[in-house]
Amino acid sequence: MNDPAPRFRTAPFGALWLFYYGAIGLFNPYSSLWLAHLGYSTLTIGSFASLQSWTRVVGPYAWGWLADHGGRRVALLRVATVLSALAAAALWWVRDAGVVALALAVAALYLANGAVTPIGESLLLKHLHRADGLDTRKYGRVRLWGSVGFIVSVMLFGVVLQTTGIAALPLFTLLLFTLLAWAAWRLPAQGEDNSSARERLPVGPVMRRPEVRWFFAGVMLTVLAHTAMYAFFSLYLDRLGYGKPAVGALWAVSVAAEIAFFALAGRHFARIDEYRWLVVAALLTALRFAVTAAFGEVPAVLAAAQLTHAVTFAAQHMACTSLIARFFPDRLRTRGSALYTTLGYGVPGVVGGVAGGLLSERFGLAAVFWAAAVAGLASAACCAMAGRIAARRPDHNPAP
Repeated sequence: MNDPAPRFRTAPFGALWLFYYGAIGLFNPYSSLWLAHLGYSTLTIGSFASLQSWTRVVGPYAWGWLADHGGRRVALLRVATVLSALAAAALWWVRDAGVVALALAVAALYLANGAVTPIGESLLLKHLHRADGLDTRKYGRVRLWGSVGFIVSVMLFGVVLQTTGIAALPLFTLLLFTLLAWAAWRLPAQGEDNSSARERLPVGPVMRRPEVRWFFAGVMLTVLAHTAMYAFFSLYLDRLGYGKPAVGALWAVSVAAEIAFFALAGRHFARIDEYRWLVVAALLTALRFAVTAAFGEVPAVLAAAQLTHAVTFAAQHMACTSLIARFFPDRLRTRGSALYTTLGYGVPGVVGGVAGGLLSERFGLAAVFWAAAVAGLASAACCAMAGRIAARRPDHNPAP
């Protein structure tokens, strides 16, 4: 007699996202200050920052391929998180060994933690994707912990590093990646097998579907627009004369809105289908960054624009996750999540960083946000096209 399937618990996945985004909330904002403390130039620091986008182009899909073809996703995630902790430890040991050694350690860290999103999302979707779509209530309950981890980490370590000194950054990074590995060991491994190694399904036929290609085009353009915020928003505010507390507060507004959406999404998300969410998110993206460019000197307007992050990021991400689960079921799921990370965040991150830098040097930082608004409009057109094509498919399953 088979044992009944264990009841799904959100806590292990919540812990995974808490420590993963907590580590990102520590390393991404403060690593540039640490590198400056080590004596590196602005150009070198920018090159270090670009490593994350470059590794996202190849790393997530490589991990996704291994997970789908090997079948043991939980075991592979555990290996990846241990490698992340080892790479974090290497940051401390090679900090004075020169730029090449340090760059290799940072690249290794990004490559190893590049497994967390595609594999973690595919494991979560295995539990939460139903015949009628994503269980948005439970997904939001899990995913909000990532947002909590990020905002708490940014605020907490801003105070801690002020006290201990920025030189301690690698030690705190090691602590958080060690906790991430612990969280990976708490994930349920029931049902893991290597059956996918015996039946290797190609991803090409899915990618050749026109609605999938339009979907990815829309995702790339929406994230490309958001690169303006991720890479240039703080600098833009600084040039306008905002102090660091105001910059931090405006960032906190966006993350708080994101958390609120994830907490409440289960009640409202399914009222419209995912494609409509994507169109609404893209249109709001265009409005958000046009307002940021035009009214950057008005704090209240900027705060209102930051509140739209609840839709331009959180709702957009949830809609993307639901569609990825629909496009890439079962043994394609991890590669689908990896393609979302690579095409949705890796490629736009590289392009947006370079293009935004060129635009800002020639026309000023406001031009970057005007370009982001144009990208948002183009994304809305792509997402609308994906929705129209999908609606004509006989297996289309719109939200009630």
